[in-house]
Amino acid sequence: MTKRRDILKGLITLPLAGAFGGNETFASSSPATGDFERDYFKELGVRTFINAAGTYTALTASLPHPEVIKAINYAALQFVKLEELQEKAGERIAELLRCEAAFVTSGAASAITLGTAAVLTGGDPQKAERIPTDLTGMKSEVIIQKSHRVGYDHAIRNCGVKMIEVDTRKELESAINEKTAMMWFYNNNNPVGKVRDEEFVAIGKKYGIPTFNDCAAEVPPVENLWKWTQMGFDLVCFSGGKGLRGPQSAGLLLGKRDLIIAARKNAPPNGNTVGRGMKVSKEEILGMLVALEIYLAKDHQQDWILWEKQIKLINDAAASVPGVKTEIHVPEIANHVPSLRIKWDAVKIKSTPNDIRNALRTGHPSIETVGGDESVDITTWMMIPGEERIVARRLKEVLQNAAGQKG
Repeated sequence: MTKRRDILKGLITLPLAGAFGGNETFASSSPATGDFERDYFKELGVRTFINAAGTYTALTASLPHPEVIKAINYAALQFVKLEELQEKAGERIAELLRCEAAFVTSGAASAITLGTAAVLTGGDPQKAERIPTDLTGMKSEVIIQKSHRVGYDHAIRNCGVKMIEVDTRKELESAINEKTAMMWFYNNNNPVGKVRDEEFVAIGKKYGIPTFNDCAAEVPPVENLWKWTQMGFDLVCFSGGKGLRGPQSAGLLLGKRDLIIAARKNAPPNGNTVGRGMKVSKEEILGMLVALEIYLAKDHQQDWILWEKQIKLINDAAASVPGVKTEIHVPEIANHVPSLRIKWDAVKIKSTPNDIRNALRTGHPSIETVGGDESVDITTWMMIPGEERIVARRLKEVLQNAAGQKG
């Protein structure tokens, strides 16, 4: 614990020159969170860990860039009008991301709810007051492919609409009627849906139905930040605290100007709305903007080279254990970064993947990984550079112990 805290503390004193160019220094990818005179998490009995899993909300996603922390601290010490800040920050973000308009939300799920409310109400405050219990005078159905039904669509149902499931293009077009408010697309499932993104947008335009694409975890690559708005989706959302490394509770809603304006009418500080509890602070708004500026200025190729070197180091350590099989891969979409899948001969290593994950989690230092019943999966992009060596060593030790081998 002490060594890791010392590393983090040292980040504060690293020069920020060149920090916009990728991962030349720890400062380019790691936080500056204070002077560490108190170990707050230890006082609470909360254990920290090395994140070898990725940007999962349950694992607190990502670590902000030091400049993001500076922006948050700057905003915390001054008063501004929330709506004015949202407007000005939104204009700047829209300029950066090549779209008509933008809005900082309290996460991607909030963006989905507020975007849906925008479509239903058009920004009419009287209609906004009646969501979700009374949709009189509003369209009330949202079309979704069956293969795109996930827990995240609860954010749409928060607005009281009925979800209409379809499978094929023919079913989709047949489902469109005078009650259809929106067509929703879960980008992570684009490869498994029978109607792909471009065709989905074309159908929406053909019938004049707004289309919304949930792209929460689609960064990197950087060009995804404007890919789907330029494709023609009326609304697109991203998580702010994943690959962008902004505040974890921030998100982005991008799209058509009239819909973004309407979304803001359903959000704080407006009181009697479905989004009143989805507050975004001045600190988060400014932090999100600065995170975007930094992300867009980074050397993404250099980041990729670093991640490949890190994942290969861990791969080689695991593969050196007899009976272990490894695979380096990059997910086609969502969390599109170099990743490692580890499997083994159950005769030589009698532990289950869950046993190995638990051993890594409960060891020193604690290491969080992911995977299912057949593998242990690892990514490095949320690690502080240097932590990959710790993960490689511990992973090899745990696999060797499970095999009854001596290190």
